[in-house]
Amino acid sequence: MGLSCTSWFHPLRSLHTHNLHGLSFHSLTSMSSPQNPRSRLPFPSNSPSKKAFNFHHKNDSIQRNSPANPSFPIRASIEKSQVSSNTRLIIVSSAITVTLAVANRVLYKLALVPMKQYPFFLAQFTTFGYVAIYFSILYMRYRAGIVTDEMIALPKSRFMVIGILEALGVAAGMSSAAMLPGPAIPILHQTFLVWQLTFSTLILGRRYSLNQITGCLLVAVGVVVAVASGSNTGQMLSGIEFVWPALMIASSAVQAGASILKEFVFVDAATRLKGKSLDIFVVNSFGSGFQALFVLLFLPFLSNLKGIPFAQLPSYLKSGAGCFLNIGANASGCDGAPLLPLLYVTTNMAFNISLLNLVKISSAVVSSLAATLSVPISIYILSLPLPYLPEGASLSPFFIFGSVILVLGLIFFNIPQQANRDSKIS
Repeated sequence: MGLSCTSWFHPLRSLHTHNLHGLSFHSLTSMSSPQNPRSRLPFPSNSPSKKAFNFHHKNDSIQRNSPANPSFPIRASIEKSQVSSNTRLIIVSSAITVTLAVANRVLYKLALVPMKQYPFFLAQFTTFGYVAIYFSILYMRYRAGIVTDEMIALPKSRFMVIGILEALGVAAGMSSAAMLPGPAIPILHQTFLVWQLTFSTLILGRRYSLNQITGCLLVAVGVVVAVASGSNTGQMLSGIEFVWPALMIASSAVQAGASILKEFVFVDAATRLKGKSLDIFVVNSFGSGFQALFVLLFLPFLSNLKGIPFAQLPSYLKSGAGCFLNIGANASGCDGAPLLPLLYVTTNMAFNISLLNLVKISSAVVSSLAATLSVPISIYILSLPLPYLPEGASLSPFFIFGSVILVLGLIFFNIPQQANRDSKIS
């Protein structure tokens, strides 16, 4: 749900999960959803078998040999193994998400080489085109028995709210971005993590330790330092009306709320489905569908923000499609298409699927941290000479300093989680 990568540094903006995973057609229809890692494992029954009892009629009394005491160390060992397996799954999923996030950002920049005149077309293509793709995948998984009737019957009102919030976030973000200097946008976007922590506490009832809160703030500060790269941030917003940075912060707030609602959908579905795991393509499909519906309602407003009069939008989209496919009279200057745009679209979908899966098995905050880690890595890769971008760029010492702060923030955030798990097991 979200507009792909048009807003570069918003980790969960495109969480409808074009945001395919490098998954093959067969794997999409046969991949079974993992069960909720928090659900209890079926333990062997402690009730004694027939052989555990010996009956002796003696003095009208019945003697019974009691079964062995339940082996609590064995159960604790199973629980510890389960937690360790879930931790490894989250680490692997986070690494995949970071890798795909970096590829997504780099390929978006490369895709804009041929599509430099049509970024608005690329954004709308990912928003509306993915709806058809997601519902097609959902239908195939439903026919394969992976998606059940109970999953489809989940209340749609929550998906509608998610769609409204993300569409509003896109509209507010584009409105303010048109009035703000470029370096200020990713800096203001770092309020996203703060909003996520707040909404996670209010909506999901989560509690975060001081180390976790400090870790999230360090991640945000690290990104600000790395992106600003020593520019005079004090003068960056001089002469800018207060309403525009406030609107950008509000955009981050509503999209952070949408990401927490997605996590709530997974948590609530575990109860409604009696412990079964909700398939992520249910969330992808209905969330993307409602978002596309509300973006369609805002389309005249959004096109005007991008300097495209609504009356000229059909001809603009037609020219954008020609450049995307590198065909037609308007295809001059579209070198690299359709390969680069198609690589971006495929990677973008894989990234979003991976991101939503990470929300499902961990939390929206963890997903956001993983996506945020990709920002300095992407900047570094884009500073190197690349195909279609041979010039490269130099990075200031502030970039390295900010990256170190970001990594320290991630370490701070994860230390108490492991400590809490160990204490629960012991």
